[in-house]
Amino acid sequence: MAGLLLGDLLANVGTGMIIVAMPVQTLSLHGGVPKAIAIGLVEAAPFVLSTVLALAIGLGRVRVPPRALLVADCVLRSLTFAALGVLAVTGTLTLPVLIAGLLFGATFRLAGSSSRRLLATSAAGETGRFSVNGLLGLNTTFALYIAGPVLGGLIVATAGAGYALFFDAGGALILLVATLLFVPRSAGGRDALREPKTSGWRILRRRPVAARLLVVEFFFNFLYMPIEVALPLYVGGTLHAGASGLGLLWGALGAGAFVGAALVSRLRNLPQRPLLVAIIGLWALCPIGLAVVGDLPAALVVFGLGGLVYAPFTPVAYSFLQSGLEPGEQQQVVTLWTTGATVAAPLGLALGGPLIELTGTTGGLVLSGVLTLLLLPIAARAVLDRTPKGEVRCA
Repeated sequence: MAGLLLGDLLANVGTGMIIVAMPVQTLSLHGGVPKAIAIGLVEAAPFVLSTVLALAIGLGRVRVPPRALLVADCVLRSLTFAALGVLAVTGTLTLPVLIAGLLFGATFRLAGSSSRRLLATSAAGETGRFSVNGLLGLNTTFALYIAGPVLGGLIVATAGAGYALFFDAGGALILLVATLLFVPRSAGGRDALREPKTSGWRILRRRPVAARLLVVEFFFNFLYMPIEVALPLYVGGTLHAGASGLGLLWGALGAGAFVGAALVSRLRNLPQRPLLVAIIGLWALCPIGLAVVGDLPAALVVFGLGGLVYAPFTPVAYSFLQSGLEPGEQQQVVTLWTTGATVAAPLGLALGGPLIELTGTTGGLVLSGVLTLLLLPIAARAVLDRTPKGEVRCA
């Protein structure tokens, strides 16, 4: 499991680099397309086909071994992103080609992401699941929001945004090697795949609180996504900073999230449903705070605190979800959950472009925060509702 976690960490560093690089690359290619619209299209592209495949697994009866899905994701991602990198550094990359490459290269993105979690948590067993979910969250926050963005900012500033694509391709290759070396084709996994096939949604319906929490998480993520469209424009306009400033801002979010993820194990004895609701409310204050401040140091503090409060949400939610599931139910339910939570991204990004064009960057940030605050009573009603008889209770 340690080898898989290391591969996951290094792969996420490459992905974190393109979080900074792709908006910069997009702004150099957008042509006559409005900037916010172009950024929204590029950010949304990796989620489209990956959502279709993941829904086939989560809602239907398609069953593919998690190891095979992860290998397919690594191979396709490394080849596609390397090709995009070559086009970018030779000056032949266009906006439609970039969007198409991200669209097809990330086909297995969601299925691969849920497969990493399934492989790691199944190796840890039921007793170690909470800790492993915490470690995966720690990996993600450190790589995607600290190391990746900082390195991405440096690459963009010194070499060019296109070179970051090579690092993401290299990270996928490292994860591929780690998967082939450290993840065996276990007999237990094959046995689970031979169990009777049931839709992930049908399984979730047996746990109404988990199903309602999925809906809440969808809207939580949906209302967050306009921030990703606004942030590059906010950094360049309000803060008067460049690509390095954007990298620092993502790095501040990651630094706070790293601390928050490191504290997850200390939260396991707290009532977890109220904890999830509290995180939603505290995060809502973050984009509002960004809209109020007007200089980079203050923005770094606000975004860092946002990362601190948000980081425990995902590991706590996944641990809640996975408790009470049989081995043969894990893949379809976790994949459905990952998809339901992540499908909000392309929808939110698609809305984010026109929204930011209409309201401006600071107006879009305020609106994101206010709508998330309005989600708070709905989340409290959905998650804190009394557990019906027969449902698995999680503290």
